[in-house]
Amino acid sequence: MTKIGIILGSTRPGRNGEAVAHWVHELAKARTDAEYELVDLLDYKLPLLDEIYPPAMGQYNQPHTQEWAAKIASFDGFVIVTPEYNHSVPGALKNAIDFLAAEWANKSVGFVSYGSTGGTRAVEHLRLIAGELQMADVRSQVAFSLFTDFENFSVFKPADLHRDSLTTTLDQVVAWSNALAPLRVG
Repeated sequence: MTKIGIILGSTRPGRNGEAVAHWVHELAKARTDAEYELVDLLDYKLPLLDEIYPPAMGQYNQPHTQEWAAKIASFDGFVIVTPEYNHSVPGALKNAIDFLAAEWANKSVGFVSYGSTGGTRAVEHLRLIAGELQMADVRSQVAFSLFTDFENFSVFKPADLHRDSLTTTLDQVVAWSNALAPLRVG
């Protein structure tokens, strides 16, 4: 069965992303088209990139990199849940992405973002990064506003319309993951 990783891209104390990622995971688990797993960056304790060789060489020396690589390699596609920090991607998420290369290639990726403008600028940066890593980013995305989808900017209260956006995003991620499967063989 197709495996989709839902990556929680924030490690900040008190992060809003935890509630968002759990919402995505709960809705995804109700589907029968793929197996969905929540992957929390906090569980991997990745320091700033500390590998001797560039990730493109695939010669990982650090145990934390090897564990991270095995987890990412196990998936056919991803949904990245990300906040927007300073008009861009959180440093912890960018660092986690930068640790690897081949493990991301020929897989689909969709985005669920949040922030004062829905996290859309972070997603635009992630789309550029995904392209470099040979990932197929899907068009549909979910964007939550801190002003309308969070009570007091911290309690997640998503508007109902986001369910449809998530459904479309998951449909596209699964479809593209399946379409790219022949490229991942071997």
